[in-house]
Amino acid sequence: MTKLHISTQFDSGAIEVVILSDHRNIALNIRADNASEFAQWFHFALHGAAGLAVTLRFLNAGACAYPKGWEGYQVVASHDRQSWFRIATTFDGTVMTAHAAPACDCMYFAYFEPYSYELHLDLLASAAQSPYVTQERLGSTLDGRDMGLLRMTDGNASTPLAQRKRVWLIARQHPGETMAEWFIEGFLERLLDGDDAVSRVLLQRCIFYVVPNMNPDGAVRGNLRTNAAGANLNREWAAPTMERSPEVFLVRQKMLEIGVDLNLDVHGDEALPYNFCVGSEGNPGYTPQIAALEDAFKAAWMGSCPDFQDQYNYGRCDPGAANPTLATNWVAQQFGCLALTIEMPFKDNAQLPDAATGWSGARSKRLGASVLQPLLAVL
Repeated sequence: MTKLHISTQFDSGAIEVVILSDHRNIALNIRADNASEFAQWFHFALHGAAGLAVTLRFLNAGACAYPKGWEGYQVVASHDRQSWFRIATTFDGTVMTAHAAPACDCMYFAYFEPYSYELHLDLLASAAQSPYVTQERLGSTLDGRDMGLLRMTDGNASTPLAQRKRVWLIARQHPGETMAEWFIEGFLERLLDGDDAVSRVLLQRCIFYVVPNMNPDGAVRGNLRTNAAGANLNREWAAPTMERSPEVFLVRQKMLEIGVDLNLDVHGDEALPYNFCVGSEGNPGYTPQIAALEDAFKAAWMGSCPDFQDQYNYGRCDPGAANPTLATNWVAQQFGCLALTIEMPFKDNAQLPDAATGWSGARSKRLGASVLQPLLAVL
């Protein structure tokens, strides 16, 4: 029998091997982020188990950052790194156990469908081919990677540039939330489709600023939540520094330079099996006008996309109790504008489940494309 081997030496690879002597009892630990205690993301390849009934036991699942996230969750797997599917998974409160039957010598497993740094670079390069797009390098991350910004508008439209709405989308502050960049890919594909009437109108009325990956270092390192320095970027917006959180510092600086009329911050949620969004109602600057825009945005999205709902969410924040270090709260307070955090599930959309794939990269892309409709409604 071929000797079993587990590898992680690739983009976002992360797992710790405890026992690998028997395919019926492979014991693993989910590895923490490189400079913090957050642990939930995993991505690894199993070699040498073709045709065998494999049992994977994640011993420390119950001690991870979000143990509730394992309830009703199924591991994603792939033979070709292109098509990902769910495998049978159970969680007893301490250990998560998954079962697979590899059809070839190498099978990949991950917390969610990965979005590699190469795909990220391809996304930037592909978008930059459009006549509506200019690409800007804002600066460097701690590991020396580029912070890339896409600017999009119709330069031939009659609306003066100074009168166009400045719409920002940022994604993947938490690098393990890969569905966020799949969302951005779907958004960009539709926005840059010259045959789409909604896109054409939005590009005539708005200037879009998109950061597809706020945390490329954390993504490549295989982190769930933090950057190379161990900073949770979505807790850095009140006072970011180039030494600890250059990703936020650079994007925030650009926002202050050009302004924001609307901001969407795209994320994934470990526990809730729904798509929903979170507003800025806890801010001291929250106004009836912003509340009305939030309601209009959510109503338009629910009316045009059955994958989005507003029944299951985090609940409303008490007035004055907002955390000012979060991107949505900081942007809404700083610019007096509509700002929303979009959350997608790691599990599935319980209202429209898919037993084969659960929530997936493809479904995230569709949701990203669908957000153009509520943007049109409020802009």
